[in-house]
Amino acid sequence: MASVSPNPITRRELLHGSGLGFGSLALAGLLQAENARDGRTSSGEESGPSSGGPSGSNSRPKARAIIQLFQNGGPSQMDLFDPKPELSRRHGQPHPHGVEIFQAENKNVLFGSPFRFQRRGQCGMDMSDVIPHLGSVADDICMVRSMVSESNNHPFAINYFNSGSVFSGRPGLGAWVGYALGTENRNLPGYVVLRDPEGYSTNGKKVWASGWLPAVYQGTEFSTSGDAVHHLSPARAVPARARKRSLDLLAELNDRHRRSHPGEVELETRIRNYELAARMQVAAGEIVDLRGESAATRELYGLDDPVTASYGKRVLMARRLVEAGVRFVQVFPSAKPNAQPWDTHLHLEDELQDICAATDRPSAALIHDLKQRGLLDETIVMWTGEFGRLPTTEYDDGRDHNRNAFTLLLAGGGFRAGHIHGVTDEFGYRVTEGRVSVHDLHATVLHLLGIDHEALTYRYDGRPQSLTDAAVTGARVFEELLA
Repeated sequence: MASVSPNPITRRELLHGSGLGFGSLALAGLLQAENARDGRTSSGEESGPSSGGPSGSNSRPKARAIIQLFQNGGPSQMDLFDPKPELSRRHGQPHPHGVEIFQAENKNVLFGSPFRFQRRGQCGMDMSDVIPHLGSVADDICMVRSMVSESNNHPFAINYFNSGSVFSGRPGLGAWVGYALGTENRNLPGYVVLRDPEGYSTNGKKVWASGWLPAVYQGTEFSTSGDAVHHLSPARAVPARARKRSLDLLAELNDRHRRSHPGEVELETRIRNYELAARMQVAAGEIVDLRGESAATRELYGLDDPVTASYGKRVLMARRLVEAGVRFVQVFPSAKPNAQPWDTHLHLEDELQDICAATDRPSAALIHDLKQRGLLDETIVMWTGEFGRLPTTEYDDGRDHNRNAFTLLLAGGGFRAGHIHGVTDEFGYRVTEGRVSVHDLHATVLHLLGIDHEALTYRYDGRPQSLTDAAVTGARVFEELLA
């Protein structure tokens, strides 16, 4: 049991002595565990349940956290995960039925994959030779070849995959998980985002917004360079005496406001935000510091290889974050020179080789590392884009967008390992068996976290809202994917 100081400091003393430049902090949305425990949001409204148990629990949870490796741009299923011999045999011929095109440059001519496939693992899962590292963990993967989307447009499809709606403004999966479960670590937020420090991917911060859920449940950006959390440290050094005087004045003004507005919780919430900021200054820095990782772990994630180092560092940080108690971690690939690096309209062979070289090794390393640490059984790893690609050619050597079929990889957390679900047609254009919607995926993931997707609701716009909106979408838990 942790010892208790005989002279515990007060919140005000913490504010005085923490040394943070609070005037420069931009930490709205970081209040997670404490508000959830008290059952209120930053505006005093009722919030979701705390980490003590999810709303509408329907089973003992198999998973406690999710790492989503979001491959924005639309990975090509028939070049990576869903081999189509007939597509190669009929390369250069017109598609017999035509396809739904997104860009006018699509020529409706069948385009055979330039890559070869091999059976991987004891399960014999077909994977392309351009992703050999993911192939090495095939026996731990549940491959869903029958995912479908509702849009061929990147921003709408990304919104749809994360929130279940093509329109912005609704909470995403990460926000709902935080609302239901809170955080296991009072020193860290429940939902963390790891993006390329060089820039934002498509949709930017909208991807991890909390919508109309309280702002405490939105994603918090952690950086792999500089301060772990933006604005956490003062922009310039401030003399200790001046800092103390500033904090004294702030405390006095806050105290006056509190006395003149008894019962108002916003000031108390601000104080708690400051406390969390002070704790995060230490905790977040420890997460970013990878110097304690072994040489073997660094090699596993490719940290010493310039091709894999940037993405590998983010993926390794994701493992450290779930180890530390964060519920949902979202990792994005490179944002430069292309904000959607899997969008292979041109030069498909070269561009797929480049993005796979950067992401394949770290993605497989995460699954391997979690497994050897005994964390894979309780952590869901989700590798996915927002949609797939067409079997026809665009600009002679690329592929257009395809919402009618794409492949998603799942590992750990109760998903069936070494399993392939779903079938597409002879060219990989449409799902023919085992169709899985995004709402079905959300329902299944929530189920593994011990949450009933129909019972998890938040009242907004005059009615209870949910992630899956099952009464309209027909979303169901896909038992076929579960171990």
